[in-house]
Amino acid sequence: MPKILTVSELTRDIKLVLEDVFGAVWVEGEVSNFSRPASGHLYFSLKDEAAILRCVMFRSAAARLKFVPKDGAKVLVAGRVSVYEKGGQYQLYADTIEPRGQGALQLAFEQLKKKLAAEGLFEEARKKPLPFLPQRIGIVTSPTGAVIRDMLHVLGRRFPGFHAILNPVRVQGEGAAEEIAAAIAEFNRLDNVDVIIVARGGGSLEDLWPFNEETVARAIAASALPTISAVGHETDYTIADFAADRRAPTPSAAAEIVMPARAELVARIQTDLRQLRQALADVVPQYAQRVDDLMESLTHALEGFLDTEQVRAEDLAQELARAMDTRLRSDRVLLDGFCHELPRVITNRLHTEKVRLDGLLRRLDALSPLAVLRRGYSLTTDADGCVICRARDVKPGERVTTRLAEGRLTSEVLEAHE
Repeated sequence: MPKILTVSELTRDIKLVLEDVFGAVWVEGEVSNFSRPASGHLYFSLKDEAAILRCVMFRSAAARLKFVPKDGAKVLVAGRVSVYEKGGQYQLYADTIEPRGQGALQLAFEQLKKKLAAEGLFEEARKKPLPFLPQRIGIVTSPTGAVIRDMLHVLGRRFPGFHAILNPVRVQGEGAAEEIAAAIAEFNRLDNVDVIIVARGGGSLEDLWPFNEETVARAIAASALPTISAVGHETDYTIADFAADRRAPTPSAAAEIVMPARAELVARIQTDLRQLRQALADVVPQYAQRVDDLMESLTHALEGFLDTEQVRAEDLAQELARAMDTRLRSDRVLLDGFCHELPRVITNRLHTEKVRLDGLLRRLDALSPLAVLRRGYSLTTDADGCVICRARDVKPGERVTTRLAEGRLTSEVLEAHE
């Protein structure tokens, strides 16, 4: 009787056979149905004129890719053939993908360059000018090797006494791009330099690759401090070169760009001073003659102005004299009329005041104590002149004075009765 297998058993046996026979293979084909969901896995198919092969690349392997495959691209895929048991389909589990006809790194370079250019990161309008004669220079490079020594030598030769701050990083290998980006961000956070130079010596495309990473390009583009990219030799171009405010063909050239030669500055200043002195020597006589001409014109103008103003002053003086004469005549008439009316006004005023005064005197007389005395009353005072109002205020024998309406009486008290 033949052996009977379940679907799972048969599928598992086929899987074992495929994995045993095709443990590791390279497959060439054209990419189609490419997708990259949120999980980070890559799903696509490889096809040629006669067949199609499903492929999957898990997220861990996809993270190592230097470029992103697209539909229609010719690629080489390394991986293992196995069976997806739930679907009952065999497929290629990819570990590596390489483009055919163009290196993976070069393709990744072109893809990233195109992407960042479309975002405007390379536009000239956003590039910042370099400071003239910076006081502090920030350098992002390896602390060992010839690059930092050459740069410091060139800077010291061109302008002694400069101040440089090195932020040491790895410039090659895994993790180098993250260190470079972090160093650029740190300089910006501390704000302790005037310009940043990102530098590395020459090498292959693989050696220079950290400077082609997106994280480095975005760190340079986001820098508020001016940046100079000095990576590789004169013929080497990196993404950092396009993102930086200025590209230098070599690290030594970056040092020459950022720091002018002191001797050249002194010579330029001396030349400018000579030219200035010569210009002044040529200009001063011209301006002296111009000043003379202006003074002569001003003198003529002043003379004419003074003549005009003198005539005007004489006219004003005559006009003022006429006005004063008219005013004096008018005031004389007023004064004559006033003098004529003054006696009458004074007489009327005196009569009015006399009538008023008589009335006041009559009122005052009515209120006077003498008026009371005239009605038969008298006023008695003691020797001190105090009015005596009560009999007990005096004693027998004291002298008193009595005021009458007319005259006084002096008498001696014989008796005092309450």
